[in-house]
Amino acid sequence: MPQCKCHCHCKCSSASQQEHHSTVRDKLVQIIVCALLLAAAIIVERIYCLQMWQLLLIYIVPYLIVGHETLKEAAEGIAHGEFFSEHFLMTIATLGALTIGFLPQGEPEFAEAVFVMLFFQVGELFEGYAEGQSRKSIVHLMNIRPDTANVEREGEVVAVSPEQVQIGEVVVVRPGERVPLDGIVVEGTSQLNTMALTGESLPREVAVGDEVLSGCINMQGLLRVRTTKAAAESTVSKILALVENASEHKSKSETFISRFARIYTPIVVFAAIALAFIPPLFATNYLDAMTIWLHRALVFLIVSCPCALVISVPLTFFGGIGGASRKGILVKGANFLDALAKTETVVFDKTGTLTHGHFAVTAIHPEQIDEQHLLHLAAHVEHYSTHPIGAALREAFPNEATDGCLVSEAEEIAGHGIRAKVEDKIVSVGNTKMMELVGAQWHECHHCGTIIHVAIDGEYAGHIVINDQLKPESTKAIRQLRATGVSKIVMLTGDRKDVADNVAHELGIDQWQSELLPTDKVKYMEQLLANKDRRGTLAFVGDGINDAPVLARADIGIAMGALGSDAAIEAADIVLMDDNPAKLPTAIRIAKRTINIARQNVIGAIGIKIAVLILATFGIASMTLAVFADVGVTILAVLNATRALKT
Repeated sequence: MPQCKCHCHCKCSSASQQEHHSTVRDKLVQIIVCALLLAAAIIVERIYCLQMWQLLLIYIVPYLIVGHETLKEAAEGIAHGEFFSEHFLMTIATLGALTIGFLPQGEPEFAEAVFVMLFFQVGELFEGYAEGQSRKSIVHLMNIRPDTANVEREGEVVAVSPEQVQIGEVVVVRPGERVPLDGIVVEGTSQLNTMALTGESLPREVAVGDEVLSGCINMQGLLRVRTTKAAAESTVSKILALVENASEHKSKSETFISRFARIYTPIVVFAAIALAFIPPLFATNYLDAMTIWLHRALVFLIVSCPCALVISVPLTFFGGIGGASRKGILVKGANFLDALAKTETVVFDKTGTLTHGHFAVTAIHPEQIDEQHLLHLAAHVEHYSTHPIGAALREAFPNEATDGCLVSEAEEIAGHGIRAKVEDKIVSVGNTKMMELVGAQWHECHHCGTIIHVAIDGEYAGHIVINDQLKPESTKAIRQLRATGVSKIVMLTGDRKDVADNVAHELGIDQWQSELLPTDKVKYMEQLLANKDRRGTLAFVGDGINDAPVLARADIGIAMGALGSDAAIEAADIVLMDDNPAKLPTAIRIAKRTINIARQNVIGAIGIKIAVLILATFGIASMTLAVFADVGVTILAVLNATRALKT
């Protein structure tokens, strides 16, 4: 896909789509006109006894109508020193068929020449149609940003281009409109449709203070959003650039086909020349024999055209990338689909990948008082704390700020916790050091997680367990990864050993390491890479920010939970546009299916061509069979390639 140099992705995409449809339509018209004229020419030839040059004149018209673009491409290729293209091969073969009747003992092949060029264009029509279908599969990405943004200026709402909106300005997003730029909600509540970014149909609720991303559709109330990024740096712009540049990274299969075509095409051209002129040297009548062998050489040239390979393999990968994007899986290039299909080891970060990365109260164990009272006291003491643990306690007791309970004399003791006066009692909330400091007789908890102890006037009142929650999709993701053929699943985390052990056992992970620094993760990754099968690949799945060094070192870096994360989009090879780990096995299945379709096309095309080339060499293959071996195989390969769109 050509890269757009401007930021008006929507407009460029729309223009590109219209141009593509126009090209396909024009080609269809040419094919229909040529077919009608060819039928008329055949009827005229059978009714009237015409001379050879007269037949040439009536057949040359449909030939030029349908073949003028191919002739032009061949001429331009020769002018640039690129002799051995499929256009060059088709031009030589059809011009040879048009003139072979003028040779001694030569049979006229006028209809066959037009027929070959006609079906070559039919093949290109199918290619154009398939490419259009592939483009449709990602065109939803190209339309995710509106052309205008409604920005508040001097008390009025003005419609301007998103590129003209400055960071910090407030834009108004009405129901049914797309969010034009990344920002923070300053007024209003609503639900956002994030399907274009994540592939998920479940709406996301937003309120004041929540971050919203460009490309989402506002489904309900009016929102006022203060922009935090310029248009060029917004999530939408980065995603569009990623998708547009995907075609620059060719897969190994595509690279092989390109190299193969560069070597293969000159060989078959010189082989055809040898086939035309060397065997007649051993015949009694050189000119008569040359006519026979020249006909075989023309059939040989038509069969040998590598269109099926050159067209279908890149189209297959283009379709695979487009199909993945529909699921909220952005692949930066076909080479990463290649690598993903061979994944044998998957290494996960824990926090934010397999777990939510958000602390929550998981258990309350009171002594002498009830659960709600224990939680009530802890939440009030942690009222002013900015620590995630404090936030978890306040979230578990949402009435803390409105129940009128008086809190005073709050004191934070470093490394211990917080002590405060709640009504007329001194409440201490913290770790075991805090309990020992106030003389409370605490005891251990059998639950895994962070244990928050509470004492009232020096007497132990119980404890609260806070933990990072597993994502409900994590278990499903691990199970499905094994079903795709992944043989080893590893977890690397900087979290405590007991927490890591609990998560690993619950998910059934094969190996895990805890309490790791970023440099430790890289070292462990090096060990895994050294011990893996050379034919397989290793994928690391992280948040794309803290794990950037490991993402870069892995065979495939996959960013999880990357919605809105610039660092994730920059660092990863594949971006899963929501935080659902179950998207990873889906991505692997898409990659495997894409590779299988490309392999089917390569084996099928080469197999049929070799068989017909042998027949052509011995004069058994007709021009009709040659057309099937070239254009017919190309059409079948292109149609097969479109299956990659289906996920």
